[in-house]
Amino acid sequence: MDVMVQWDQTTDEGPAFARVSAVASAETLESRTRDVVTLYGEPTPESLALALAATVEARKAGDGAAFASGDLRLSTSDGATGATEFQDLKTGEIIRRELAIPLTVLKETAEEILRDGGQGIRRLLAGLLMPEWPEGTRRALGYQFAAAPASRTSDPLAALREADAENFTDED
Repeated sequence: MDVMVQWDQTTDEGPAFARVSAVASAETLESRTRDVVTLYGEPTPESLALALAATVEARKAGDGAAFASGDLRLSTSDGATGATEFQDLKTGEIIRRELAIPLTVLKETAEEILRDGGQGIRRLLAGLLMPEWPEGTRRALGYQFAAAPASRTSDPLAALREADAENFTDED
């Protein structure tokens, strides 16, 4: 996957530590969108890996459809939440979905991403955090990584319950 990673030094996003957006890109015919990961506050390899995991999981949620656009907010309490749009490859129809990716799923995918490309992630963060950036410029760098495999070791039912936590209560 090819993503643009940028660092926003402002802290006006509240509890969110990152945002993942899909934007239109006319650069290649194979991919009409490009994922943009925006990190808030002081980024760490773990927070970047969680944001990259959200891009992977959002694409998996499309069930074979082309990812057209989307905007997900990542927080340590809710995981990734937001809306996405996919284009059905058979009909061309745009399908809009509300998406909630549990933090446990993001952590598993992030661990795989860090295991496979941790050194590259650390180099990317070092580049973003360099003090030599010209004042007023947007700190953004491109990054390519291999998407994590689809296998999941966690309990899928537990992940669904976490995603819909407000629907499950312990009333006796």
